[in-house]
Amino acid sequence: MRGTNRVALSGTLLELGRLRYTPAGVPVIDFRLRHESRRTEAGAERAVSAEFEAIAFEVQANLVSGAAPGSALRLEGFLCAKSRRSKKLVLHATHIEFVEGD
Repeated sequence: MRGTNRVALSGTLLELGRLRYTPAGVPVIDFRLRHESRRTEAGAERAVSAEFEAIAFEVQANLVSGAAPGSALRLEGFLCAKSRRSKKLVLHATHIEFVEGD
């Protein structure tokens, strides 16, 4: 079954791993973000705060590798299990945009 798996979030960069390369030579980087917003749910407004792990490959990995902790980002991507052994979700960032003044 083919389903929808699309995520769009904004956040602040908390941690940035080192840029490394897959055996095929593809750049990859792990990073961690904090998201904060206000959302309406069941007729009431609530504060949303979450930290999450993300990973980026190729152009997006090179782009985020130069960012400093505290940088504001907008991300688009999809969710995937961290590995075959760990079902923990990780955001695979397919589009990263830096946000100024946010």
